[in-house]
Amino acid sequence: MTIEVAVIPAAGRGTRLRPATRVVPKALVPIVDRPAIQYGVEEAARAGATEAIIVVDPGVGSLVHKHFADEGPLPGLEHMKITPVTQPVPLGLGHAVLTAREAVAGRTFFCMLADNISRIDVLDQMAAQFDGTSMVSLRHLTDDFLARYGVIVPGAWRSETVVEVRGAVEKPGVERAPSRLGLVGRYIFTPEVFETLDGLAPGFGGEIQLTDAIDALGRRGRCDGFVSPDDLLDVGNPAGLLEASTVLGLAHAELGEGYRRFLKGLL
Repeated sequence: MTIEVAVIPAAGRGTRLRPATRVVPKALVPIVDRPAIQYGVEEAARAGATEAIIVVDPGVGSLVHKHFADEGPLPGLEHMKITPVTQPVPLGLGHAVLTAREAVAGRTFFCMLADNISRIDVLDQMAAQFDGTSMVSLRHLTDDFLARYGVIVPGAWRSETVVEVRGAVEKPGVERAPSRLGLVGRYIFTPEVFETLDGLAPGFGGEIQLTDAIDALGRRGRCDGFVSPDDLLDVGNPAGLLEASTVLGLAHAELGEGYRRFLKGLL
């Protein structure tokens, strides 16, 4: 089936990127030649989506819409509808996804984090494996990342890259981690996730956690995991932003070769 809509939670104050985000919203911080949010919208478009529902802080929706709509559509996004949705209060990632419920209107949807950029089309790869059950992207984590990511309880392997998700724990750390398979910001959800989120109590950090919804889906046998061959670029912190700018700059079709020569001259 073709998945036509993507939900991109992009709310949040971007405190780890201060002072850069004192005026510029986190989702619009530039990386090479475009803002962070655009990389996600482009990936969703290549996977077949024709609408991107972008969940933003109050007052940011007009800026996001302006970026995508002013001066005509951006290359590759000519058929993409941009729908900003406001998360009135920052109550967690799960709550941000739940905020998009009305706009999703009962459809199966992609979900992706605005501050995680993929160098390959992970959503497209996931869509090729999708069989009607919610699916999350995973990667193998080293110990130092287990306190920073949600981690799944794995079940049986369906193939070399797809595993049953039996549960999930938010940021467990080494001692509590049920595996080394971490949730890394790309998802396909059926509308069932909204009912699940709606019934959740606040979890880790006093927030409505998307990981808790994935845990509930997994316990019901309603979630699979796709192990991605790509390490996502986390642009939500200064070091990650710098690394992403370097990686994407070197890969840029027009700028990459000149940038490579520039870096060699510095080293």
